[in-house]
Formats: sequence, C-alpha cells, structure tokens
Amino acid sequence: MPPGNEYAAEQLKNQGNAHFKDGDYGTAETFYSQAIQKNSKNPLLFTNRANARLKLEKWEGVIDDCIRSIELMKENMKAFFYLAQAQLAINHPNEALSSALMAYELCTNSSQQTSNAATISALVLKAKKAKWEIRERDRIRRRADLLSELEAKLEEDYKKDVHEIEDRIASGSVGTIEGQEEKADRKKEYDDKINDLRTAFALSDPENLKLREVPDYLVDGITFEIMHDPVVTRNGRSYERATLIEHLKRSPTDPLTRETLTIGDLRPNMALREACTEFMERNSGWVYDCVDGEVDGDTRWAHLSCT
Repeated sequence: MPPGNEYAAEQLKNQGNAHFKDGDYGTAETFYSQAIQKNSKNPLLFTNRANARLKLEKWEGVIDDCIRSIELMKENMKAFFYLAQAQLAINHPNEALSSALMAYELCTNSSQQTSNAATISALVLKAKKAKWEIRERDRIRRRADLLSELEAKLEEDYKKDVHEIEDRIASGSVGTIEGQEEKADRKKEYDDKINDLRTAFALSDPENLKLREVPDYLVDGITFEIMHDPVVTRNGRSYERATLIEHLKRSPTDPLTRETLTIGDLRPNMALREACTEFMERNSGWVYDCVDGEVDGDTRWAHLSCT
C-alpha cells in the first residue's frame, strides 16, 4: 500500500471521529468507509465503522465489520464487544454470549482496557438472560398453546409495525432519528403487552407459567455463575471465593479496578451467602439447569437476569 494511502486513511478516520463525537453517525460511517478504501488492512477502521453502524442499527453491517476486523487482529476486544451487541439485536443470543465472553476475557487480561470490564460484564449477563429467556419462552409455550398463539400474534404485529417504519425511513417520509424513536416506542409497547400477557397467564397457573430468573447480585462477576461462598473486596464488590483466589494467584489485583488486592483483603459476605443458599434451596427444582453443552470449556449458567 502506498504511504500516501495510509496517511489519507488516517485523515479520513479523524474526520469520521469528529462527526461521531457530534452524533452525526451517518456521516461518520461515510468517512470510515472512505478510510477503509484507502487502507483495508487496518482493523481499527472496521471497528470504528462498526461502532457507527451500531448507532445506526445497521446490525448486519456491524457483524461484517467486526468479523473483518477480527480476521485482521485476533485479540480484538472492541470487535468482539460490538459483535455481541449486534448479534443480540438480531436475536442470536448463543453467538452473542460467545462473543461477549471473548471480549470480557480480552478485557480482563489487558491492563490497558480494564475500564471496560464492568460494561462488558453487563453485556455478558444480558446475553445470558436473552438465551435463558428463549428457553423459558419455549418451556412456557409448551405448557400453554393459547399463550403461544397470542404471543406469536403480538410479535407478528410488532414486526409489521417495525417494517412499516423502516419503509418510511427508506422512502424519506420520516427522518432517521424520528424513525428510531418510533421503533423504540413500538418495542416498549410490545414488551409491555408481552409482560402483561405473561402476568395474566402466570396468575392463572403460577406453578408452570412463572418466568424464572436468577438475580444479578447472586452471580459471580468472573465466571458468571451463581455463588456459594461469596467474599467481598475492599471496593465492596463480591465474588465467589475460590474463583477470586485463583485470579489472585495469577494477578494480585482487583478484577475490575486493577488496584492491588491480596487474599488477606477478602472478607466473607455472610448476608449474601445466606441469600444464595436460600435461593438455591427454594429453587432446587430448576436452578441447576445449565447452558446446552459448554461455553469456552466451562459449564456456564444460562438463567441470569440483567437490569
């Protein structure tokens, strides 16, 4: 590649960054695309464009950019992070969970990227929740054919509304921002109707139709599994004792803040331990259900909630 192209790509990227900072994501995407034409070997250009496309809800474009960026740079935390978000948006929670876990692993293994750990951790939980909700929805539908039919009808109506809004955006009869706001309103209406419907059915058959969840505060922030013997660090965050000790053997630092942390700094979280024990005993009939197979070599919990 001629040296001039690399310089031109950098200038175009900087212009894209300026527009992105101003919230003009469409123009930012255009500049990033021009930069890629000048230098298609730079993985960061693809992640920049992927981020702009995330804002524009161009999910397939995000996925394409992230895959290309990862091909150019394997240990690419941002690419996996953006990829997971797009995969979740198109309702592929299994793939999203795998991508989010990879982003988290890369983040926590890099002293330069630890500020993102909490955000990526939340994304992992969100992917797990999405995967669990699909399984829960299938279980509920098997027990209630009528609920299944009503949910399907609500989903059909919602998708029809979204397609109509997207057609109006494409035709120019409504602006992009206004259209996105309309889609957000339709999504909220759809979610509210689904929740109201499930609540009505759950009240009529609470044993079989109650949506089951594991609260976030019971979940270890490293393995994302429910805790049995939680300990609390100096910054007030709790982890499973054995998991955190293994981490400290490799690196004597807090997993999220990177501040110095030793085993002697850990204190038992008795109240949380009692809460975990009570939850396990009260939900012993289903709480041990795990993700189909394994994720990255470890059995992972599927039934996690995320606010």
